[in-house]
Amino acid sequence: MSESSINLYGPALIADYVKRLPAKPGVYRMMDENEAVLYVGKAKHLKKRVTAYTSYKRHPVRLQRMIRATHSMEFVVTGSETEALLLEASLIKKLKPRYNILLRDDKSFPYILVRKDHDAPQITKHRGAKKIKGDYYGPFASAGAVNRTLDTMQRAFRLRTCSDSVYATRSRPCMLHQIKRCSAPCTGEINSEDYSELIRDAEDFLQGKNSKLRNRLKNQMQAASADLQFERAAEYRDRLNAMAQITGTQSGASSNTFNEGDVIGIYSGGGQSCVQVFFFRAGQNWGNSAYFPRHSKEDDPKDVLDAFMAQFYMNKPIPKQIFVSANIPNAQLLEEALSERSGHKITISHPKRGEKKHLIDLAVKNAEEALARKLAETASQTKLLAQLANTFDLDGPPERIEVYDNSHIQGTHAIGAFIVAGPEGLEKKEYRTFNIRDMETEPGDDYAMMREVMRRRFTRLMKDDQLTWPDVVLIDGGKGQLSAVRETLEELGALERTTLVAIAKGPDRNAGRETFHMPGRAVFTLPPRTPVLYYLQRLRDEAHRFAIGTHRSRRKKQMKSNPLDGIPGVGSGRKRALLSHFGSAKAVKDARQAELEQVEGISRKLAETIYEYFHE
Repeated sequence: MSESSINLYGPALIADYVKRLPAKPGVYRMMDENEAVLYVGKAKHLKKRVTAYTSYKRHPVRLQRMIRATHSMEFVVTGSETEALLLEASLIKKLKPRYNILLRDDKSFPYILVRKDHDAPQITKHRGAKKIKGDYYGPFASAGAVNRTLDTMQRAFRLRTCSDSVYATRSRPCMLHQIKRCSAPCTGEINSEDYSELIRDAEDFLQGKNSKLRNRLKNQMQAASADLQFERAAEYRDRLNAMAQITGTQSGASSNTFNEGDVIGIYSGGGQSCVQVFFFRAGQNWGNSAYFPRHSKEDDPKDVLDAFMAQFYMNKPIPKQIFVSANIPNAQLLEEALSERSGHKITISHPKRGEKKHLIDLAVKNAEEALARKLAETASQTKLLAQLANTFDLDGPPERIEVYDNSHIQGTHAIGAFIVAGPEGLEKKEYRTFNIRDMETEPGDDYAMMREVMRRRFTRLMKDDQLTWPDVVLIDGGKGQLSAVRETLEELGALERTTLVAIAKGPDRNAGRETFHMPGRAVFTLPPRTPVLYYLQRLRDEAHRFAIGTHRSRRKKQMKSNPLDGIPGVGSGRKRALLSHFGSAKAVKDARQAELEQVEGISRKLAETIYEYFHE
């Protein structure tokens, strides 16, 4: 249900909506004058919940600002409060409203996959949709946690990790077999029956059947020893030792009182919070991750944890048990919602004693240490941004800085890119690249490429109110690049909404002697070895790294199909001449410039172009 009221806003607008609201559960959205969502909330009784906003003075200053900014509202009536909770969490994740507690840095988790589409199953790391035939074990908190487990399993069970194409082309065992990390089914060093036994043992381990597996391996070791098969007995011993390592390398590495569950602890301080999540599957700790949800300083840690969990489990597998460090307000409602979503009963509990309490304390301690590190980094970053604002005459510390750079070789495989930085440091999920596709752009015309990138980027910003505008646009270049960008933004009517700065390398391209260009301001430099200059250099270098990395990746893809394709000035005739002279594309790639000049039809300048194409 969607409604709007003309010439009303704030408390008066909300009071007008209340007259028509039903006494049913649902979700409401509060929007500002630009239709940007300020807040998403749920209610068991929509009319009562929204009525509370009309008592304007009873709310804290932060919520009073939200109420004043409200110019329209939207409502969705649901069949139950449980449905409202799930819809609210989904909308918050999608819309990222300014006044909600918001889970950031959300990502998918990796799994271990035992593929079952081959006679000799492969064990590998997997992230994404589960489309491959096989058994999936996880989730793991990070790629590092998966890699450590895979490393242990290679030593314990010697399963193959190679791709099917590599497997099919082996004529003799690889190095992994030599160092006792693979049983080499590819060359018949192990028969299919024995390899199937290794797969069975590995899956028992991943399913938490450790006691049963250890007893079986001990019996096999003793039997092999009794038959004087000491080498085979040593293999069983090594497998037992490798299995023991995964449960003995860290505190809280395993659980004796539950097989599957998540342990979640929160620690708040300095107006921020850290939530640590420990993943226990098959009785083993499969890693932990730290999260820093966005919230106001006034929010209670219990409310933060409550909102975090609702959003966290929207796109994650949900274990049967969840142990938390605080009694959250909506525990029962959240249990019902998560049970409905997962299709099996979920319990949320706050342990007071025993092993579970010890694990909760461990999670809280990790959260405290992670938050302390982040606050220290944030304090340093805040100070830097304040100095940056002073340097560039900004109204306040910038919340978002976008740094732009281009990469190409004489116009080929041209890439435009920008990185993003702010109070939290580098925001790598916000990085973007642009394939230069304007047919009128001359190869190697940096100004035209920069114009295209800016036109595409800021046109999209002006069309989408949900996107965040940069406070500062930093360009790797000098006066020419700045003029090109300024003219483009003036044409779009976007120049007044951001601050433009160009950073140019100093004489002899020396770091520390950079010059800065800004519209309406004389060229200036910064004192060497100052924190602000060093920070700007790092941003410029990160943008260059990102742009050239994307450029190289794109070029390598084309080089795999034909290494000589894409070289400026090298057509089919010269390509034939090069291959005829050197015998292969690889030999052309490895040739010195002087050798290239000896080929008929290859001038000195073209030889330099070919050499630089392969060697940069």
